[in-house]
Amino acid sequence: MPNSPSDIPRRITVQRQGPLLVEGPVEVELEDGSTVSSDRFRVALCTCRRSRRFPWCDTSHRARR
Repeated sequence: MPNSPSDIPRRITVQRQGPLLVEGPVEVELEDGSTVSSDRFRVALCTCRRSRRFPWCDTSHRARR
């Protein structure tokens, strides 16, 4: 994704004990260097690493013990 001064900043919403909500579309670079992307208008990024769809949140954090 281009990064120029004319780009509109992405809004990221932080939720306590929940995912990061990012206004899309987004491209995420993973630890191994691979990338995943979504063209949805908002995506939830997993912060607990319990998601089976990591880096996307699948609400696995709700079953936290």
